[in-house]
Amino acid sequence: MGKHVIVGAGQVGRGLAVLLAEQGHEVVVVSRSGSGPDSATNVAADATDQDRLIEITKGADALHNCAAPPYHRWPQEWPPLFAALLATAKATGAVLVTAGNLYGYGPVDQPMTENLPLAATLAKGQVRAKMWTDALAAHQAGRARVTEVRSSDYFGPGAGDQTPAGSRFVPPLLAGKRAMFPTDPTVPHSWTYLPDVVRAMALAATDERAWGHAWHVPTNAAMSPQELAERLCTLAGAPAPRVTQLPRWAMSAIGVASPVVRELKKTRYQFDRPFLLDSTAFETTFGIGPTPMDDALRATIAWERRA
Repeated sequence: MGKHVIVGAGQVGRGLAVLLAEQGHEVVVVSRSGSGPDSATNVAADATDQDRLIEITKGADALHNCAAPPYHRWPQEWPPLFAALLATAKATGAVLVTAGNLYGYGPVDQPMTENLPLAATLAKGQVRAKMWTDALAAHQAGRARVTEVRSSDYFGPGAGDQTPAGSRFVPPLLAGKRAMFPTDPTVPHSWTYLPDVVRAMALAATDERAWGHAWHVPTNAAMSPQELAERLCTLAGAPAPRVTQLPRWAMSAIGVASPVVRELKKTRYQFDRPFLLDSTAFETTFGIGPTPMDDALRATIAWERRA
């Protein structure tokens, strides 16, 4: 068993810490607050402090980037944070495993594979693309070992309110209430089950075949938000779902006061057209598929009803 340092105690970082501890690894979780599960050593630190992060990571087999800067401040906060993470990987030899997403591809009109160019035209996607190209350059030069695990929008236990299929979507539907969705709820979309993200991160840290490449987390066939809601409610025995698109004028009005909503308007392309993730490469390389959708939804229902 090895030592794993996880930066970030949010939805992915906390779940990853629990899984790695269950697998018998020594786990250290780094966050500004020092929060984390009881099964890990939880350290309060600023991960942009390169010297401090190197000190914490010495002797580790893997360094997991599960950080989540504020959505509207990615261009400002990701560059110094990722620079410290990559420098730490170089200095300590720990494999850098980044929890990535699909922003770097930009708008596309086909299912996304890892071979697509990182052609984002918006600042959010460009900063995520640069993170990977910088990491890959260091790997190819022999200065670090890196991998990135990319997913679509999360759903599942603990997904929270920062994802469209999270706590603003599931609880109202289970209660028989209307769920508001920011765009057309009939457009197909890929949804990645949060525990599958965690499992992919753990595997990528320990399997050398993952290093030097980006991977898509095993993800089920796309479903529109309406289809997802219908299956959720059927499995839960809840009333037929009512999913309503939030009008554009309402998004604009909310965006006056909310920088996050203003940013969401810029990335509507992810929902205005089919947004499809292809995870064939990961599934065939490692022999691991996504959790079946019905099983994932049942676990989500059970978690929400316990909360």
